[in-house]
Amino acid sequence: MRIHKISRRNFMQITGISALAMGLAACGGSSSSTAASSTASPAASAAAGNASYKITIAHQQDETDSMHLGAVEFQKYVQEKSNGQIEVEIFPNGQLGPEVDIIQSILSQGGCDITFTGETMQTYEPDLGMIGMPYLIQSDEHMDKVLNGEVGQELEGLMEAAGMKCLAYYTRGPRYITSNRKITCVADCNNLVIRTPAAAMTVSAFEALGAKPTPMALAEVFTSLQQGTIEAQENPLAMIYTKSFFEVQKYLILTAHLRAWVYVAMGKAQFDALPAELQQVVMDGAAAAQATEHQLFLDNEEKYYNEIQEKGMEYVEVDTQEFADAMIGGVLPTLTDSQKKLYDKIAALA
Repeated sequence: MRIHKISRRNFMQITGISALAMGLAACGGSSSSTAASSTASPAASAAAGNASYKITIAHQQDETDSMHLGAVEFQKYVQEKSNGQIEVEIFPNGQLGPEVDIIQSILSQGGCDITFTGETMQTYEPDLGMIGMPYLIQSDEHMDKVLNGEVGQELEGLMEAAGMKCLAYYTRGPRYITSNRKITCVADCNNLVIRTPAAAMTVSAFEALGAKPTPMALAEVFTSLQQGTIEAQENPLAMIYTKSFFEVQKYLILTAHLRAWVYVAMGKAQFDALPAELQQVVMDGAAAAQATEHQLFLDNEEKYYNEIQEKGMEYVEVDTQEFADAMIGGVLPTLTDSQKKLYDKIAALA
């Protein structure tokens, strides 16, 4: 697998300005959850026909992020098209806790219904960790083939088996390292204390660089960088910009080590509790949210690239093949047989 070097000249190409197809594959699988997140039981809802429901969305992004604005589109669409039967409440900025806590709240029907998640779900279905496999997705076109084909259906089936209904997906730009240490090669990552998500595959990838990955809630990252508890973090441009990491980081390292996506995922039990006509409203609203978010994402990607640089961060080009060799070489031996099969299926679509 050859990973091409990234520069400003080809940045617009590697960020994938071509829009992805908006198809939403049906989820497969099963869930042991049965309780409803509504103000009435499923039986009463079906009988009454006009029962009211409340859907709570919680996520880590701020109010300017395209993913949050996609949620706002979902809120407007669903409340209008349900004729007021569904109320949607949104909690951005990690107000209801870190991603792992929100997922648990959804699965236990503890007050939250929808979030944006991907490889973090490997805690419940290990094969979903492949969403976070470094340097696996090569381009937007590759991601499109994955998400809108048989592999995408398989991944959504795994999500549903874990108790989450896939309503839509948001694609992300490449992830980069930001650091207060100038990194020009893999050797420069030795003992680098870097925040990563709480995802085993991501941790393994950075350990393979010689770094010291430190899983941490996103809400804690800015202060931890400011105080020197950690030296670095990794995220797409949108998160680097909207979380103002340029205020506490000197360098943006153009590793592009991961192209991934997050699902707009709803608790399967909560989704199943809705009458069929309201389930369709929710799915249609999610499709509208996906289309809105993706266009905003495309519009923002080049703007963020330029504005982060204007804020004073120095962009550092690296040999991405060297990083790919190290990360892939460190992670591949840890894959289970089923993960390796999924890896091969995704790689074959490149």
